[in-house]
Amino acid sequence: MQACSLRAKAWSPYVAGIVIGLLQVPAFLLINTALGASSSYVTVGGTIAALFDPAITQIDYVAKHVAPTGKNWWQVALVVGVALGAFVSMRLSGARRKAISPIWGRALGTANPLVRYGVAFGAGFLMLFGARIADGCTSGHGLSGMAQMAVSSTLAVAFMFAGGIATAFLVLRRI
Repeated sequence: MQACSLRAKAWSPYVAGIVIGLLQVPAFLLINTALGASSSYVTVGGTIAALFDPAITQIDYVAKHVAPTGKNWWQVALVVGVALGAFVSMRLSGARRKAISPIWGRALGTANPLVRYGVAFGAGFLMLFGARIADGCTSGHGLSGMAQMAVSSTLAVAFMFAGGIATAFLVLRRI
């Protein structure tokens, strides 16, 4: 099936969704945890910070994430795997695109890459900060929490979509 070939420029979203959803099974069976990504940043950040100030591990929140457990490092491996997988997929498929999409020039009012990178960094920081406040990221709530039928995840996903739609309207100046 060409749609799922490693050399295809894109997979069917249905096939990709099923594959990602099935990753829940080994996650729960082997490590007793769900898919997610935002805790990996706390694990890596806390581990690096502890190299400079070991007292940081006295903070319960940090200590919980820097403990050398499979659960903590599973998410780190997942995030690294996603990045490496995207790179390998791009190389195998021959997919190429401009470094910065032209839509950013229209949305931001300038094509200056420094502005684009600054906005991307700021938005990424806000997303990660929000993910930690919500005790999970979009993949954690959307894939894992909703698979477990958690009310908090259902609400989180609904508000993520509402926030994304409102932001798109504001950024594209359609309101």
